[in-house]
Amino acid sequence: MANLTSPARSRTSAARICTIVAFVFAGLALLLSPLLFGVLGLVLGVIGAVLGDKPLGWYAAAASVAAAVIGTIIGTLLLNM
Repeated sequence: MANLTSPARSRTSAARICTIVAFVFAGLALLLSPLLFGVLGLVLGVIGAVLGDKPLGWYAAAASVAAAVIGTIIGTLLLNM
C-alpha cells in the first residue's frame, strides 16, 4: 500500500519543485537574461502544470513569459538611454 502512494507523492513534489523554480526563473528573466530564463521558466511551468500542479504551474509559465517581455523592454530602454 505504501508503494502505491509513494509515486503520487513524488510526482506532486516534482510538480511543485518545477513550479517554484519556474517562478524563480521568472524573476531572473526580469533582472538578468529575459530570453534564457523566460524560456526555462515557461518550460518548467508547463512541466509543473502537466505533472499535477495545475493552477500554479500555468501561472508560473505566464509569469515567465510576462517577465521575459518586460525584461526585454526594460533592457532595450536602458540600452537606448
